[in-house]
Amino acid sequence: MLVDAGEVGLHCITAGPENGPLVLLLHGFPECSITWRKQLPALAAAGYRAVAPDLRGYGDSDKPRGVAAYRLEKLAQDVSGLIAALGRSSAHVVGHDWGGYIAWHFAMWHPQQLGKLAVLNIPHPQQMRRALRTLRQLRRSWYFFFFQLPWLPERSVRQSLRRLFRSTPARRDAYDEQTIETIARALRDPTGPINYYRAAARYRSPRWQVIDKPALVIWGEPDRWLGSEMAQPDPRWVRDARLERIPGTSHWVQADAPDRVNELLLSFLR
Repeated sequence: MLVDAGEVGLHCITAGPENGPLVLLLHGFPECSITWRKQLPALAAAGYRAVAPDLRGYGDSDKPRGVAAYRLEKLAQDVSGLIAALGRSSAHVVGHDWGGYIAWHFAMWHPQQLGKLAVLNIPHPQQMRRALRTLRQLRRSWYFFFFQLPWLPERSVRQSLRRLFRSTPARRDAYDEQTIETIARALRDPTGPINYYRAAARYRSPRWQVIDKPALVIWGEPDRWLGSEMAQPDPRWVRDARLERIPGTSHWVQADAPDRVNELLLSFLR
């Protein structure tokens, strides 16, 4: 299903009754909507209208040109426009990795459209910014700086994508070959997704606001790219937050431990 979110059209996977409470599931880099294949049926069975879009630049969604088209304000506005296009005034928002980073900003900038917020393996933006001042996190986040280069990151992603999903999850069967090929097709042109990182480096977020809506942070650990010390939200920025760690998994927690992630999401969203 292609949904006109305002500035871009977003290809979406949907599940569950059309009149059920709306839950948006935002994927991270370098995935696509298929990452939520184990969560969509569980949410649908519980009566939710679950919608997982391919974010701008991915899959069959629109791919605007230029780094500026991937500023956080535009990514958060896509979520706002998607909710409105689906005929709703608000939605619960679940995000992993970059999708979670967008979800944090959506919660700050569009609180009137947010029910509850759940993020997986991505810290609050203020904590991420602080962590990037430390040598430990800088070493883990080397790819952020590599992605600022022209053309070479695109080539690297094309070459390493399949290996990434075969070797880095905690479970060997977290991503089967069909799912990996679906992700590879969605990232056949990686320039848009890499521009998320380029835009984050070039443009500062215009404003920060305290998040008052209920928030759940699910953190699969160990995460090879993000330090677990960032997982607990600071109450000065997120007033009603709960942290659930899932040891023995990885950054790809929704694929490594889908049953536990589903249990936590359904309990939180009730």
